[in-house]
Amino acid sequence: MTDRITESSSNHNDLDKMSTKELILNINNEDKTVAHSIAEILPEIESFIDACYLRMKNGGRLFYIGAGTSGRLGIVDASECPPTFGVDHGVVVGLMAGGDKAMRKAVEFAEDSASQGWIDLQEHSITKKDTVIGIAASGTTPYVIGAIEKANENGLLTGSITCNPGNPIANAAQHEMTAVVGPEFVTGSTRMKSGTAQKLILNMISTSLMIKLGHVKGNRMVDMQLSNNKLVDRGTKMIMEAVDVSYEKAKEALLEYGSVRKAVSEMKSEK
Repeated sequence: MTDRITESSSNHNDLDKMSTKELILNINNEDKTVAHSIAEILPEIESFIDACYLRMKNGGRLFYIGAGTSGRLGIVDASECPPTFGVDHGVVVGLMAGGDKAMRKAVEFAEDSASQGWIDLQEHSITKKDTVIGIAASGTTPYVIGAIEKANENGLLTGSITCNPGNPIANAAQHEMTAVVGPEFVTGSTRMKSGTAQKLILNMISTSLMIKLGHVKGNRMVDMQLSNNKLVDRGTKMIMEAVDVSYEKAKEALLEYGSVRKAVSEMKSEK
């Protein structure tokens, strides 16, 4: 493996002597490079999404597995799929070393077990239809490496989201997605550019898959859960636009049928 770029020295020195303006300007300048790094691997991301879609349309699930910041990012993305796209909580699942308690407080040495990742996946009755993405900035996390290797052995589709070229997780995964974002503003702090890159790639993957699976019509989240007043209002306006009815009638239909998709379908059939 090549040297860990994510651990290399920052492009900026004497951070403790910078003014607030200098700090945020330099952080912002570093952040601007992240999207360009991802642009270079769009074909790899596309290839993974297409392969994953073929499994998910036949009932497969998508699992994210990681440790620390990477694990938390996977859990956040997975947790946002049900309210945004109306899918069951088990369709996209985020797992991290140390379990749910590690979301708020680091669990020491949890990521160092090469067997625990696969054990955690097996708790979800994982099958050959499913897909596993290993997420790790360094690409060297034993918890993730072990899970990807066992997933390969058991016929699952595997992908990796990492930030160092030639790393063990990328080498193990069938679909490598390596965004080389370079040194962090604070040396080794991969919650910064590396974390941003991982979040952007996860956005691409889950959003594209949900669109391809039919949970978006036009540019609207027609299957979103009505979990608060803001979303009820948004759904009502979507129905008004689609069926040309008053706000009151649209809201009444939305609350009766429970989703924008069903309300629009029923109201159109009545016309």
